[in-house]
Amino acid sequence: MIERLQELLSEALQELNEAEDKKELEKVRVKYLGKKGPITEVLRGMGKLSAEERPKVGQAANEVRGEIQEKLDEKNKSLEVEELNKQLAGETIDVTLPGDAVKQGSRHPLTAVVEEIEDIFTGLGFAVTEGPEIETDYYNFEALNLPKEHPARDMQDSFFITEDLLLRTQTSPVQARTMEKHKGQGPVKIICPGKVYRRDDDDATHSHQFMQIEGLYVDKDIRMSDLKGILEAFVKKYFGEERTIRLRPSFFPFTEPSVEVDVTCGICGGSGCRMCKQSGWIEVLGAGMVHPRVLEMSGFDPNEYSGFAFGMGVERFALLKYGIDDIRHFYTNDMRFLNQWKQI
Repeated sequence: MIERLQELLSEALQELNEAEDKKELEKVRVKYLGKKGPITEVLRGMGKLSAEERPKVGQAANEVRGEIQEKLDEKNKSLEVEELNKQLAGETIDVTLPGDAVKQGSRHPLTAVVEEIEDIFTGLGFAVTEGPEIETDYYNFEALNLPKEHPARDMQDSFFITEDLLLRTQTSPVQARTMEKHKGQGPVKIICPGKVYRRDDDDATHSHQFMQIEGLYVDKDIRMSDLKGILEAFVKKYFGEERTIRLRPSFFPFTEPSVEVDVTCGICGGSGCRMCKQSGWIEVLGAGMVHPRVLEMSGFDPNEYSGFAFGMGVERFALLKYGIDDIRHFYTNDMRFLNQWKQI
């Protein structure tokens, strides 16, 4: 039996040396050290041996088993190192190759326009103020001289969340909140940029969501001429020094008097063309003197303070300045359109 064990050891070591991967190594282990292997069979036959032979055969069997197991472990470690070296060789990075270019993003066109307008108005002494997009009915309507059941509310069919909460239809609530915080003490000189929401059918010139910038200046002895001067300075800075404005009477519940503001057409220079419908003028924003009732509701004494307010759609200013023909381009995330703004 001892001779048979030595033969098995020799065979096992030879097969271990010839094993090329862990799968073959496992087959050798099972073949020689498994429960049905030849070494186990030798041990089972020890019952037929004499009392003197059993210890010798048992010792020899354990030595053979131990040596095979030791060689298995060594071969296993050798295969692991070999596999690791192959993996490292396959993952080698050639640092001499040029790197992959990283695409550089840019500001969204509407963000760029908002920041440009903010820069102009902060240069005129206005502070930038923001507020919540989910508003109460009070601040969105009532504080702006639009009580419940007022017919002017129909122009702003809205997205209501509850009977008292809605997605704001304008950034004017920020003005009301800011005036309240001042507790009747001026001056208040702010612009309010942000998203607003109105029920509308989306087309080339309308969207149910759009961006708006409103402005407010409340202090003692503020006049309509101050409003005209500020807006004219803004238009010349944004569109160009050659552009001028005109004010047309209009109606807004929160201002009195109220005006629509037009700017001379940038295509024809005011002589008349298809863009301006032969009028020479293009409407750009609404404005007016803050209604005494709005001042009073926000804690200001209308006999001591006066002010003006204005509001503009950011998309409209972007369309006019850059010759874009469809408001939906701003929201469809078409990279062919957005990439054009990298240099702006």
